[in-house]
Amino acid sequence: MRFWKKFILIGAAGAVLLGAVAGIIFAHIGELPEVTALEEYKPSATTRIFSADGELLAEFYTQNRIPVPLSAVPKSVIDAFLAVEDPRFYSHSGIDITGIIRAAYKDIRTGRLAQGGSSITQQLAKMMFLSPQKTFTRKIKEAFLALQIERHYSKDEILGLYLNQVYLGSGAYGVEAASQRYFGKSVGELTLAEGAMLAGLPAAPTKYSPLNDLQLAYSRRAHVLKRMYDGGFITKAQMLEAQKEPFVRIPEPKEDYRAPYFVEYIRRMLDEKFGQTALYRGGLNVYTTLNWQMQEIAEKAMAKGLETLDKRHPGKKEPMQGAILAIEPNTGYIRAMVGGRDYNESEFNRATQAMRQPGSAFKAIVYCAALDKGLGPDYTILDAPVSYPGARPGAMWSPTNYDRKFEGMVPLRRALALSINVVAVKLLAQVGIPTAIEYARKLGISTPLAPYLPLALGASDVTLIEMASAYSVFDNYGIYTAPSGIIKITNRDGRVVDDSPPATRQAITAATAAEMTDMLTGVVKFGTGYRASALGRPAAGKTGTTSNFNDAWFIGYIPSMVTAVWVGYDNHKTIGNHESGARAALPIWLDFMQNYVQELKVPYENFPAAPTQEFSGAKTSASGLPSNVQPEAAPMQNETTAPVQGPNYAPEHRQGPASAYH
Repeated sequence: MRFWKKFILIGAAGAVLLGAVAGIIFAHIGELPEVTALEEYKPSATTRIFSADGELLAEFYTQNRIPVPLSAVPKSVIDAFLAVEDPRFYSHSGIDITGIIRAAYKDIRTGRLAQGGSSITQQLAKMMFLSPQKTFTRKIKEAFLALQIERHYSKDEILGLYLNQVYLGSGAYGVEAASQRYFGKSVGELTLAEGAMLAGLPAAPTKYSPLNDLQLAYSRRAHVLKRMYDGGFITKAQMLEAQKEPFVRIPEPKEDYRAPYFVEYIRRMLDEKFGQTALYRGGLNVYTTLNWQMQEIAEKAMAKGLETLDKRHPGKKEPMQGAILAIEPNTGYIRAMVGGRDYNESEFNRATQAMRQPGSAFKAIVYCAALDKGLGPDYTILDAPVSYPGARPGAMWSPTNYDRKFEGMVPLRRALALSINVVAVKLLAQVGIPTAIEYARKLGISTPLAPYLPLALGASDVTLIEMASAYSVFDNYGIYTAPSGIIKITNRDGRVVDDSPPATRQAITAATAAEMTDMLTGVVKFGTGYRASALGRPAAGKTGTTSNFNDAWFIGYIPSMVTAVWVGYDNHKTIGNHESGARAALPIWLDFMQNYVQELKVPYENFPAAPTQEFSGAKTSASGLPSNVQPEAAPMQNETTAPVQGPNYAPEHRQGPASAYH
């Protein structure tokens, strides 16, 4: 009787314990997520930035992952993962009982929870839905999730998800990213030995990485190959041959971007357009306008030019800075961009963000307005001393020429070529400051412009990209094309999500554009930009130098490319005496353009001839204007024009360097 009482008590206690355990298990099961969420799951993928000629410039990611379909993964790579991780993957229903028994036996022997035993489906469940913590409860959840996954998805779907999700060390998630990280090629190109080395990584990605311990990686690879042979995936001869294959270490990927200023310019655009989630997790492929060969030429030209300036002015504590921007006029495509001396030292992009005075490079906008309003290149203006009201009552401002000389009556063509300041100021006064600002807007300059006569000499801040775009209009039949850095963007599935062309509009007439180009070729042929004639082919452009030699510019172009160069200090200190645009910036432009046309074999081109217009060579009237252009009644005192002032101008009557622009 006592025996039966003990038996009943033990049975009851066991039932209670079993019920409690079952209750705990079912309680945890009730907390499990729906595995059907995998249908909507999009793994975090790497966004990749490419140049127009196919060079990878940068990658953005929270997890470095490049998803690929299972069909893109070679059978040998799949077999390697199956052999070492789950040989019975295609025969079990989500849980490999044999593997669990083997792992349990190992747990008992070692006295701890071992790594093995989980099927590929269980590993996927853990990666997608559970924490990596090794506990009995997590193992139970993992098993139940695996069974549900197997009920809803095919084996190939499960395997494809796993191979794209698994962490394989060195920041690489999935077989494609890992293949490129370790072997420098796509997973579809891997050899048997390389696939086996990848398959050996999930168990301990850091420990078995060939980048950390090559001999241990070889040993792990040999283990995988032996498992493949034992499982009938490969022959003994294949195993022995693969074991001999050496691992060839590829160069460590650089943390820095290639063309860093340009890439950051693109990154900001993507962030604004798509948001950070898409940028860092969406797996976008961004095909940019940048030509990598041109970019390398630009970077070398800038480095060489700044080094030359450093040698001419030793002992400067702050580094000289510079920027280059090359734009294709008919497309608006940015082909090269250098935004500073060294991106690692300063991420500030002087090609797109720096607001600097363009000096005489701005004169082209004033001359453009004059031509479009009826004046011709042969229209003459008196180059002689002149004064205008200053900021204070009784104060006067007198613009002076760079060489302090005057030429008398001078045609606009010659005045622009020689960069005569007085003529530019008089021309602005005649055409009207509001009109000049209107034309600056037409040409793509959107930054606020100071409504003063010194604007004729570039006494108002602009960006390099704005000036390059403005000159592109002259080189593109009067059509403004917004500068563009992106050709198209595709999503992770290869579908185009954005291929919008740059905005275009007719800014000025084709005749005016041709006249401007004709006049700007004079700058190169016999004017301040004569050094650019060393290019040996038709070129047009304009120099720019601000007061005290704080900024040096040259914006020049051939029929197929516009390139703008700026040099200066971030703190607006002087570059050095006589460091004009012609001396400091133009040599960098010439170095870039010479190598560009030679290395890219750019064909020799002539500019289209300027058409004959009725107003060409118009006779000067008593007011100094053709009959169809009315002078401003009071150029310095109206609602849109304030007295002369600004950062580089004193209001009193003066004829010093502060008003000498070139």
